[in-house]
Amino acid sequence: MALRHGSVNLLIVALLFYKILFFKMDDKNTLINNKKNEFKNTPEKGPLSFITGSFTSFILFISFYFISNKITIYFSLHKPSNTSEIVQSISSSINTLIIGLSFLLTFSFAFIGLGLFIVFIRSFLVKKN
Repeated sequence: MALRHGSVNLLIVALLFYKILFFKMDDKNTLINNKKNEFKNTPEKGPLSFITGSFTSFILFISFYFISNKITIYFSLHKPSNTSEIVQSISSSINTLIIGLSFLLTFSFAFIGLGLFIVFIRSFLVKKN
């Protein structure tokens, strides 16, 4: 009897569910303690990390802004030229979706850069315990 790819995935999910459901309490506490120790061992992020992340994000914002503008100009100059209304409607919708996603990506980088810059400034104002 050959197993199909989907049934193998279902078997893996069932085994994981069984393991989670019947996990011993001792093992759960050990797992939680291991995670806490893992977080204690990670170094704390400093202002240099925040400013480099902010700088990188702003560079990506600027580059994707120009790319998004070029995409917008391209789609405004190259209108869909189909005789079918359905095809024209679908291509217009896809053009709008591509433009919207490109600007969403652009301004996501802008807000990430702004947030990291605020955290950079805040790192100098907040006392460490």
